Amino acid sequence: MNVWNAKDSVYFRGPLDVTRAATAVLDAEGWVVGWSPAAEEMLGYRSDEIVGHPVDVLFAGGRSWQPGLAEWRDAPNVRSNAVDLKHRDGHIVRSATMMSRLSDGSDGPAWIVVAAELDEVHDWEAGQAMLRGLATQSPISLTIYDTGLRLTWANTASGREFTEPVENVIGTLSQDLYPGGEVLTEGAPSTLEQVMRNVLTTGEPVVDLRYRGRPPADRAEDHVWSCSYYRLQDARGQTLGVCEDAFDVTDRYLAQRRLALLVRAGSHIGRTLDVARTVTECTEVTVPDFADAVVVDVVEGVTEGEEPGQVCPDPLLRMARRSADGVPEGDPSGTPSAERRIAYAADSPQARSLSSGRQVLEETGSGEAGPLPDAEPWAHSVLVVPLRARGTTLGLVTFLRGRTSARFDSDDLSLAEELATRTAVCIDNARRYTRERTAALALQRDLLPRHIPPQTAVEVAHRYLPAHLADVGGDWFDVVPLSGARVGLVVGDVVGHGLRAAATMGRLRTTVRALARLDYTPDELLTRLDDLAEQTSEEQTAARRVSGPATDSGTYDDPALGVTCLYAVYDPVAGRCALARAGHLPPAVVTPDGMLTFPELPSGPPLGLGGLPFESAELELPRGSLVALFTDGLVRGQDHDVELGLERLGRVLSEHEKPLEELCDQIIAELLPEGPAADDAALLLVRTRVLDSHEVAVWELSLDPEAVGRARNLASRQLRSWGLGELSFTTELVVSELVTNAIHYASGPIQLRLIRDRSLLCEVSDTGHTTPHLRRAASDDEGGRGLFIVAHMVQRWGTRYSAAGKTIWTEQPLPPTDAL
Repeated sequence: MNVWNAKDSVYFRGPLDVTRAATAVLDAEGWVVGWSPAAEEMLGYRSDEIVGHPVDVLFAGGRSWQPGLAEWRDAPNVRSNAVDLKHRDGHIVRSATMMSRLSDGSDGPAWIVVAAELDEVHDWEAGQAMLRGLATQSPISLTIYDTGLRLTWANTASGREFTEPVENVIGTLSQDLYPGGEVLTEGAPSTLEQVMRNVLTTGEPVVDLRYRGRPPADRAEDHVWSCSYYRLQDARGQTLGVCEDAFDVTDRYLAQRRLALLVRAGSHIGRTLDVARTVTECTEVTVPDFADAVVVDVVEGVTEGEEPGQVCPDPLLRMARRSADGVPEGDPSGTPSAERRIAYAADSPQARSLSSGRQVLEETGSGEAGPLPDAEPWAHSVLVVPLRARGTTLGLVTFLRGRTSARFDSDDLSLAEELATRTAVCIDNARRYTRERTAALALQRDLLPRHIPPQTAVEVAHRYLPAHLADVGGDWFDVVPLSGARVGLVVGDVVGHGLRAAATMGRLRTTVRALARLDYTPDELLTRLDDLAEQTSEEQTAARRVSGPATDSGTYDDPALGVTCLYAVYDPVAGRCALARAGHLPPAVVTPDGMLTFPELPSGPPLGLGGLPFESAELELPRGSLVALFTDGLVRGQDHDVELGLERLGRVLSEHEKPLEELCDQIIAELLPEGPAADDAALLLVRTRVLDSHEVAVWELSLDPEAVGRARNLASRQLRSWGLGELSFTTELVVSELVTNAIHYASGPIQLRLIRDRSLLCEVSDTGHTTPHLRRAASDDEGGRGLFIVAHMVQRWGTRYSAAGKTIWTEQPLPPTDAL
């Protein structure tokens, strides 16, 4: 720390001060009678060489001693006393001189003359002018406080901030001059008193401290100053006080605030595609940094994704209201209600802004009621800005100032317009997203199974969760009743999101159901589904080639390419399940004894990509086994990978004895506590059942025409034992026709099987692979009428194939319970 010493302090007395200037004492005739060491240093003459000689020997240019001239006596400006003196070695010394009379007598010392080099005097004069300028002309406020932090001096600029002369406030404590002020610099002490005491104690200066307050001369408006503080000490190092220099940077501070507010608005408003949340984000940004309160109203249909009219015929809906000292109001759900509908008077600024499509500023007197029906009485400035996007008014935002804020100026109007435009664009994006997502959700929910009828083979529970932060995806699940009391289980995941993904999901689900009803095995079904996806891709490529390069190729990309799918067929008679997958995650299986496995199924490629063929695998599932089929949106999250998701799923499935609906809820709560973030999720839980032996009857028949009669008798006897004698006639006719066809067209053993399920199933299996065709026989045909008659007497019929041959099956509804 540097401290002034006596030598440094001499500078403030000036170069012509007698303690530092070259000094000569003259008698009345101009003879030198005294000579200082400083004079010897300046002109080179020792005292014994000049004392007793006339002073004229020191003048250059033949100038002589003339004590009567006015410029030598009491000259107010040292510049007018420029004199050229001769050094002892002969060179000229440009000097400034002053003289003063010591006595009027003729004897002894009569005059004292002081001299200094002219350049040094000029430098000192410039410094003095600078000090006078700081005190009287500088725009920087300079204030000096003593060690008790009482005002001791203030320059002219600082004095303008007081309502009375500076001498009347001398001695006032610093904290009393600007009451209620606030230090804005982060990390600094909270009050100016603490700041200055730290400077007095440590000696460390403080630079560019931002301080906000209201000076005595302008108590109505906030000002912001850039303040610096440094300690003052005398020549002996004693602390005298602290000096404050402050510069009003209110305009710069407000400009920086506006810029920071725009930057914050850009990063904060519109983070989610939700109208209500976007409105709330707008209020969070603008209060209290821009306004003391803000109110946002939107056209009612906007919250539902509807397109508002050009003249806003719909009522406005109050979405949010926030004030600096109040609790924010608003409904994050954005649900319309009669209590939140707003109707403004025709002469209100809101109505004028709606009709003109421009911002409206209304100034009110302090304490007067504002223009809003529920306006705060303190509001003195009300600024209404329409929320417009793509030429359409989406609502209004009303900014209010009053308590501590200045009235809106032209810069504020531009900033409000920018904030409203940014908010309107984000609201419009959210509205359009809401409309598309609502349409996609409606389409997807219509395409997904709304109700799965009870199945004998399995007990079923399911969940589907659409993505929250992304567009609706294409995940789907299905349960398809099959012949022979079997059931088809399917889950799939379409690449991408949005309407096209949902439409693709519906197309694939319909195709899977159609192929499943043809009784294809899982690997065969995926193969044909893969062919369909690949064929669609080739058609898209051809269409792109025909349309030319001007067409966006992305328009033809088929979301069916890369779809993953898992298809399983469970047979409750055999207690076995056949599965095949196309790039999909394997299911989770929990046996009745609690053993959890993720079966190693052959992994085929996703649909439409080609490559390896699909393969089926068979699992034996005891009665009561739990099978979970799911998409990756269930087990993959932003904070964890699939492995961790599968581990969490396994922990929940370990409680497999619980009801399936409860397990579904528990799985969703454990794996997706906040809902899916980036992808939708589908879950299908099934608990297997096995048909009891008394519900199934099987007979082996020989290739003998007599077997037809035996088959009729066996079937009739079994129906009577089941209490279904009412169905004997139709069943005997069906059995007779199917067994006869098997004997006639096939070879090898024949099997007859009856299953009592929710309907009566009749199956005849043989080793042939010839597909029976239903046809209308001509009047002269000897055959061809049997299958036609069978088809009209049963509810459904069909053919399925296996490695051993084929099975023709029929299904008859059971008679009503009260008829049994």
